[in-house]
Amino acid sequence: MAKYRSSLLKLLDERGYIHQVTDAAALDALAQKDIVTAYIGFDATAPSLHVGNLVSIMLLRRLQQAGHRPIVLMGGGTTKVGDPSGKDESRKLLSEETIAANIASIRRNFENFLTFGDGPSDAIMANNDEWLSGLEYIPFLREVGRHFTINRMLTFESVKLRLDREQPMTFLEFNYMILQAYDFLELSRRAGCRAQLGGSDQWGNIVNGIELGRRIDGTELYGVTTPLITNADGAKMGKTAQGAVWLSEELLSPYDYWQFWRNTADSDVGRFLKLFTDMPLDEIARLEQLPGAEINEAKIVLATDATAMLHGRAAAEAAAETARTTFSEGGAGEDLPTLSVGDGINITHALTALGFTPSNKEAKRKIAEGAVRLDDVVVNDPGLIVIGEDEPVKLSLGRKKHGLLVR
Repeated sequence: MAKYRSSLLKLLDERGYIHQVTDAAALDALAQKDIVTAYIGFDATAPSLHVGNLVSIMLLRRLQQAGHRPIVLMGGGTTKVGDPSGKDESRKLLSEETIAANIASIRRNFENFLTFGDGPSDAIMANNDEWLSGLEYIPFLREVGRHFTINRMLTFESVKLRLDREQPMTFLEFNYMILQAYDFLELSRRAGCRAQLGGSDQWGNIVNGIELGRRIDGTELYGVTTPLITNADGAKMGKTAQGAVWLSEELLSPYDYWQFWRNTADSDVGRFLKLFTDMPLDEIARLEQLPGAEINEAKIVLATDATAMLHGRAAAEAAAETARTTFSEGGAGEDLPTLSVGDGINITHALTALGFTPSNKEAKRKIAEGAVRLDDVVVNDPGLIVIGEDEPVKLSLGRKKHGLLVR
């Protein structure tokens, strides 16, 4: 483990955020004597961020906790291009109206994680459309484009992936890495930003920005990347059979968010407590050593603390109580997802409508396996029609998915 002296890099290191640092000694020294302004960019491709973005959000939170200033950079301009990193094909181009609406919605994802304001360590939110959409093409190529060689750009993983698979990559996307590097230059000039943070897949883009700042302005800039966060099974964290684990309550209820964390694998609990909660490290060490089934206590703590950070303590405790009454007491729980059945609904359609299964075919398969229950009675008939009753009916798939069918 690296021996850092600044509170910033010590904090990031001991909680597992550091994968690579461009000049660790220089950044460590800078963070000891000055308030460091650093940024992470987020493209506005949807009305919400998801759990896959959460380590980046927490990285900005740690920056602020150590007394430094985070910049949330919304990609109002770069979203019009589309980041090719990790993509097999071009993203669908969004309208300016959709991008603006997404940015307004995404801002709410940050409100419980960061303190925004005008203080020296208060977070600010910027939008790269402010400078990118005003660029004049020929002057931009002359000032910035001449610092990038095609030879080097072709070595980037985001480009190699598409070329190796003989999948088309548009000239529009090819420009993304230049625009992202230019973002770093602009934030350095406008806000005194000295560091860019991001996931390990952004290393090349970050280095581009550092080199651009040095060549054009002679400014020393820095980069820090986090490791790729995977689950115990090696899958990318946040990817589920039901799709993205959204941060917006409109797209995923606090109860379902709580359940996502409650279902963490035993071997991931300690690591996720360090990354996604503010719990002290000595308490995390105690929890991750709990033997046998007692590790479930740690999972409940993780689920409740992670949910409280996003949705507030009251919502987190309500979700925990709903889970307790549902699992421990066989109750129905007030916060379970609900589905209105009207005069009646096919049990197969109900499973899919609640998001328990991705298709009716999968719902029928689960029924055939005996995994579906109505009020704890196993359902064997995929053609069963559930009639709305005066009292809600609990529909369950397996041990972890429960919902209420109401009239």
